[in-house]
Amino acid sequence: MTDTKPTTGAACDPQDSEQRNVGGTDPEEEEKCTCATEDSQREIPSLQELEEVLHSAPRSCRHADEVWPNLYLGDMFMSHDKLGLWQLGVTHVLNAAHGKLCCKGSDDFYGTTVKYYGVPANDLPTFDLSPFFYPAAEFIHQALTSGGKVFVHCAVGVSRSAALVLAYLMIHHRLSLMASARCVQQKRWIFPNRGFQRQLIALDRKLHDERLKEAK
Repeated sequence: MTDTKPTTGAACDPQDSEQRNVGGTDPEEEEKCTCATEDSQREIPSLQELEEVLHSAPRSCRHADEVWPNLYLGDMFMSHDKLGLWQLGVTHVLNAAHGKLCCKGSDDFYGTTVKYYGVPANDLPTFDLSPFFYPAAEFIHQALTSGGKVFVHCAVGVSRSAALVLAYLMIHHRLSLMASARCVQQKRWIFPNRGFQRQLIALDRKLHDERLKEAK
């Protein structure tokens, strides 16, 4: 399978390919997913600095990309492909566009073999996604520590769901926001909207301050 490569400024279109398009983690690249925190001591990024890093990544994404071991980030096309999710071994689905017309995920849709968690987020800069950062991170954490595989998605898989994956890496793996973004970008192009970026910067500052207190 090949990456879909939209033109600059275009979002990844989940309907660009009729084939299931899944990107996994090569064994040789496993260590990259640990994302060494060389920038963990840096200052909290400004919105402009974060956007520059996000813009710097290749514009490519598949219907699902393994952005961390056993953690997939993708779009609604893949979320509707129950056979494809079963073939990946997905045991948990986190839908960051729960209740939206384009994303029909629910407990009933996936049945008893998949645990489902829905976040009813709108992809708008005015939407406050931050109350869901910790519950979503805990859902992912519990799934992965129990040996499961998690698929996190929204409509296109670059904004709402990406923000929740970044929050998970920051909360449970103690990565800085910049380190988390660079980690995910190795596998998938992401670009949370500016409102979500500001909320992630606030989370980065909060976690940084908490860890400074822990170190004293």
